Amino acid sequence: MQPQSGTLGSNVSLPRRAWAIRRNALLMGAVQGQGYIGQALGAADLLAVSYFHAMNYRADDPEWEGRDRFYLSIGHYAIALYAALIEAGILPEDEIETYGMDESRMPMSGMAAYTPGMEITGGSLGHGLGIAVGAALGLKRKENPAFVYNLLSDGELGEGSTWEAVMSAVQWKLDNLIAVVDFNNQQADGPSRDALAVGADAPKWAAFGWYAQEVDGNDLDAVTTAFDNARNHPEAKPRVIICNTKMCKGIPFLEEREKTHFIRVEADEWEKALALLDEDKPL
Repeated sequence: MQPQSGTLGSNVSLPRRAWAIRRNALLMGAVQGQGYIGQALGAADLLAVSYFHAMNYRADDPEWEGRDRFYLSIGHYAIALYAALIEAGILPEDEIETYGMDESRMPMSGMAAYTPGMEITGGSLGHGLGIAVGAALGLKRKENPAFVYNLLSDGELGEGSTWEAVMSAVQWKLDNLIAVVDFNNQQADGPSRDALAVGADAPKWAAFGWYAQEVDGNDLDAVTTAFDNARNHPEAKPRVIICNTKMCKGIPFLEEREKTHFIRVEADEWEKALALLDEDKPL
């Protein structure tokens, strides 16, 4: 079964889906006045491709056994995933105003027990790919044809547990596992390249035995092609797509900030950001 239509209806373009995900994220961010909005804006394109091109799921049955799984390893990216789940019709749009509040189904860090469509509780960082490996192996043993997509960050490539999972996936020939690395070159203390980002390049993953691609993560056509290639690759090996993304993509005055890992935005700036986004609304 293909994905249901989401809040914009059927036959909607991927650029419009990505725009809606960015807008949902900005509206949630405005509730708290701060947060991981830079990641949400940057990852909107790869999330649009995931939920409105690549994955099979049922919006009205998030636990459908035949669904493709989307594992968010990066718990603080929850605002980005909520924005996609709202657009997909898995979460209701009217819950945007509850983001980050007590008893909300959308806490600031993602927790599977609270949120429909949130498959795992992400963080501490470096655990998501290991969980995805276990899930992909389990699906194979049950002869379930579903895929497991795991979104992880460039910072997680400095975790030893990630590379243990990388090797395990090759050992088990998990061709139903697609890792997606959001490489935005930003961590809490500054650029990832100044920390420990070794392994953010496709050749290293390929050397470990993965089918590896590296693309501009804000180029929807390139991302779509990479997702298709990953799903249809004929060899019995896991697949990875490294998506080079721009923090705060689509909001120029936020893109220009030196540090965008966790940002505070003043009330008038939220209005300015939404206005800029609306000016560039695609068909």
